Amino acid sequence: MSFLNVKDLSKNFGGIKAVQGVSFSLEKGELLALIGPNGAGKSTCFNMLFGQLKPDAGSVVLDGENITGLKPRKIWRKGVGRTFQITATYGSMTVIENVQMALISHHHQGFSFTKRATKMYREKAMEMLELVGMAEQAERGTATIAYGDLKSLELAIALAHEPKLLLMDEPAAGMAPTERQALMALTKRIVEEKGVSVLFTEHDMDVVFEHADRILVLNRGQLLANGTVDEIRSNPQVQEVYLGGGTTFANE
Repeated sequence: MSFLNVKDLSKNFGGIKAVQGVSFSLEKGELLALIGPNGAGKSTCFNMLFGQLKPDAGSVVLDGENITGLKPRKIWRKGVGRTFQITATYGSMTVIENVQMALISHHHQGFSFTKRATKMYREKAMEMLELVGMAEQAERGTATIAYGDLKSLELAIALAHEPKLLLMDEPAAGMAPTERQALMALTKRIVEEKGVSVLFTEHDMDVVFEHADRILVLNRGQLLANGTVDEIRSNPQVQEVYLGGGTTFANE
């Protein structure tokens, strides 16, 4: 059995069929892209996987355990991390303090007053920052760092929980092209080193084709295609959805 198994996932909003019978699997240590035009159902899928929306039908099985419909915190405790399109960090704290807060939460010490929070898990927090190339900015105020660095910090925060599965919702949104490639290259390296499984959405096809192991394509709430980079690049249905037909993706 695959590490993550999604079967016949469906969600309606009134008369709108946002997601219709979507099924796919994700292997351990795989970097899987979920793409599709605006309104395809990507965010709805993500929200069902992370428990923010309850599916109308279907199942989500993580490492052999059915997690369908669980609340986000319970899913998080089972080893599922998430990053968001808009970064969610504490601007009033330093870079390292943001990671320390994630580690404090991971170790169930959010309500412990036996130690000063700023002294807890500093060494481990520095390890996480070194992993994402942010160690030199550890003492900077989070509100003062560049947007691309915020994205790297958010990745460190997500990894502090030691996730088995990481859901990344448009991780490169708002970044310059070189920053996008660097962030996804870093993510792929972490996937290879730590065996974390990653499902990510992304509109930049250069990023998707360069870094994804496999690609899922959604259109109007349905799974249109599932395959390797080469298979998706040459799929005429995918070309029609993205480019209106008559044009192929560049093969670089």
